[in-house]
Amino acid sequence: MRKIIWIAHISLDGYVANSDGQLDDFESGEDNLDFVADICREADTILSGRITHTLLHSFWPEAGRKPGATQAEKKYSHWYNSATKVVASRSPLQPEPGDILFVHDQLPQFVQQVKQQQGKSIVIFGSPSVAGQLMDHNLIDIYWIFINPVIFGRGVPLFPGTACKRKLKLTETRRFANGETVLKYVADNQTKIF
Repeated sequence: MRKIIWIAHISLDGYVANSDGQLDDFESGEDNLDFVADICREADTILSGRITHTLLHSFWPEAGRKPGATQAEKKYSHWYNSATKVVASRSPLQPEPGDILFVHDQLPQFVQQVKQQQGKSIVIFGSPSVAGQLMDHNLIDIYWIFINPVIFGRGVPLFPGTACKRKLKLTETRRFANGETVLKYVADNQTKIF
């Protein structure tokens, strides 16, 4: 069975973006991106909400070919371009070139079917509403939470009113040069939802 891997960058107070929906206050780093690119080698599919997809797709397809692109940017951009993109959106969107599939309803049922198919893991970037729907159906296997040394005070929360309680097991931690720390949690998807 394919795994669902959730990668989220958050502020110290638990927001994935500031109150304007921007990620500008998260300081990037070469070692961070290289680490994320290594995680992504386990996956061949990206699942995201419409906003996250727009942010990713406006930059990463060409990022690796730009003058001065770093090795990590080239590596991640290459992986991004080879991955299938699944975009969860309640409203219809214009078709886009490339391997992009839009899912408008019954996302948990769709993901459950995809998990049963052949292939590598599926990675979710940010997209707290998408991840929340999957958490409610016990579908996320691995959580990579990158905690940034910044406090937003307000913003888009990582867990926007999740309906279930779940215990996770911390299996890995790492600190990066920019002060960001990543925590890897693994879900026991056989555990009863409280």
